[in-house]
Amino acid sequence: MAVPAGAWLAVIGPNGAGKSTLLKAMMGLLPHDGEVLVGGRGVRRMKPRERGRLIAYAPQNPLLPPDMTVADYAILGRTPYIPYLARETAHDRDVTRSVLDRLDLAAFADRPLGHLSGGERQRVVLARALTQQAPILLLDEPTTALDLGHQQQVLELLDRLRLDDGLTVVTTLHDLSLAGQYADTLLLLSEGHAAASGPPQDVLTEPLLTRHFDAHVQVTHTHGRPVIHLIRPANR
Repeated sequence: MAVPAGAWLAVIGPNGAGKSTLLKAMMGLLPHDGEVLVGGRGVRRMKPRERGRLIAYAPQNPLLPPDMTVADYAILGRTPYIPYLARETAHDRDVTRSVLDRLDLAAFADRPLGHLSGGERQRVVLARALTQQAPILLLDEPTTALDLGHQQQVLELLDRLRLDDGLTVVTTLHDLSLAGQYADTLLLLSEGHAAASGPPQDVLTEPLLTRHFDAHVQVTHTHGRPVIHLIRPANR
């Protein structure tokens, strides 16, 4: 599968389908068959610092040191640009402050990670990825634990960054309607295999969703984008 520069691919599928595993393989964190190419170059052959300048990865359940502050954690995204045995520069701090501000986290800059709510921690993880300023973002469930308002804010921010800066975004998303509303292309995984791929309206169909999610659904469309509704079985 190919993801064009500046596109948004959402990887969807039932639990255990291999969504998170795929992102880890794309990042070079897991052994795998085949090749992951960025601009024609194999990811596994890149040095970590070089790979870190090209691809930013935000895992679903990262290790968050409870005593580290929000600002100190977010600035870790600048690691690929900081020479060994050197400290961050004023530019690194400016980039970090800008990202925290855009994610509505500036007021939490000095707060320890252990004092944050689940939704706040999720935004901090995203902030670290964005401070990396890599042209490719791999985000594993970036809206997990976020309320409706912050889900929309994060996804709108990602879309704005994608359009303004030409970022390529690859996300896993459990919310199929969100995937259909924001992504250009969907990849449906089932039992470790690609079951379908293409524009949202071609993948989020009632037959495919019924078959691979074992769910009763109705698909409607808003502004040409599919919206998924769970339907209770008639005999309930």
